[in-house]
Amino acid sequence: MVRGRVVKFDEVRGYGFVAPDDGGEDVFVHANDLLVDKRAFTPGTSVEFEIKDGERGRKGYDVRILAAPETAGASSRTGSMERQSEASRDVDGTCEVLSVAELRNELTEAFIQAAPDLTAAQIVRLRDGVIALAAGYGWIDN
Repeated sequence: MVRGRVVKFDEVRGYGFVAPDDGGEDVFVHANDLLVDKRAFTPGTSVEFEIKDGERGRKGYDVRILAAPETAGASSRTGSMERQSEASRDVDGTCEVLSVAELRNELTEAFIQAAPDLTAAQIVRLRDGVIALAAGYGWIDN
């Protein structure tokens, strides 16, 4: 079983994408492969699933929800980047250095919040570009 987070899911079209927690390309998921109602399959939801090779790449199946995204209080993603940014700054004005996996997850969440109409492929390209830039400046731990 693989764990990951829902990147995007279109209820009307009946498919979406999941970003595996261990990294790599996002995985295509069809509504027929969900073990829950597709309305519960929202961006940020933590899921567990199996992977097989499909005609167009990796495909997830037997997808089950582990945890719904947090939506209330101080743990809410809305405005959390600002709070995390302020909280993670040291007294001298520097900030916490993230691992590549942590940055990948934060970028995915930020892109979904800022532009929910982005496709998974667009999110992956943007995320890879920002990670390459961050690595070039030494902003992330390798």
